[in-house]
Amino acid sequence: MRYGCIHRRREQHSVRMMCHLLRVSRSGYYDWCNRDESTRQRRDRRLMPLVRQVHLESRGVYGARKIHRELRAMGEACGRHKIARLMRQAGLKGCPKRRFRRVAGSPPSYPVAHNLLQQDFAAAQANEHWASDITFISTRQGWLYLAVVMDLFSRRIVGWAMDRHSSRQLVVDAMKMALGQRDKPAMHHSDRGPQYTSDDFRGLLRQHGIECSMSGRGSCYDNAPVESFFSLLKRERIRRQTYPTREDAKTDVFDYIERFYNRWRRHAYLGYISPVEFEKQAMRT
Repeated sequence: MRYGCIHRRREQHSVRMMCHLLRVSRSGYYDWCNRDESTRQRRDRRLMPLVRQVHLESRGVYGARKIHRELRAMGEACGRHKIARLMRQAGLKGCPKRRFRRVAGSPPSYPVAHNLLQQDFAAAQANEHWASDITFISTRQGWLYLAVVMDLFSRRIVGWAMDRHSSRQLVVDAMKMALGQRDKPAMHHSDRGPQYTSDDFRGLLRQHGIECSMSGRGSCYDNAPVESFFSLLKRERIRRQTYPTREDAKTDVFDYIERFYNRWRRHAYLGYISPVEFEKQAMRT
């Protein structure tokens, strides 16, 4: 450890002075320098570029756990603690979670549906249960609102829409996108926001024979998977930059959802594979 410290700083300071301060001999240091690399050092030297590559491809999102899974998928036999150590040495970090608390709003002015899901987010097959919600994104032009529809079986975002207004049309457009490319679900779950309790949205569900379920008042845990997705989106992409325009934000959010989250990002709930890969494996079995 002391010899390594001296070696890293040999260009800035005198080797003689550092050996004296650290109470080691210069001959011992030079013997250490001429020593052959250990098996561990050779392994670390080969793994480090791969760790940097995966971290870069994730845009700095992945931590040691997911980088470890990615390298294992590439055929690299390595341990998670080794990856964590290499990341510390390289100064690489993922995106840690932030705790949040959702504040309950006022009672809706429209009638609400019963909470049929009751925080049971498991689904036996695709298009059994869908869940939706809305979030907002800050840009220099003002707010941009995003509505998504998630298939709870694979946690895949199957429909989404973005607009400068948080209107009922926003959630209708997201649902129409999902219905346009998937079979209709048996049940749809959302919070009690006025967009989801509106006649337009609930009429769309009735038109397609979809049962409606809604969260309890002020309970973010009743729609936890979608809330979790929004947390990932903001932590891994939105909070790491400033969007000059709404169009810039739309382009980046589209990239996150369709290229990264759905098709590439490894999801712990799915056994560390992406939602698209999870659906493919489910179809094969």
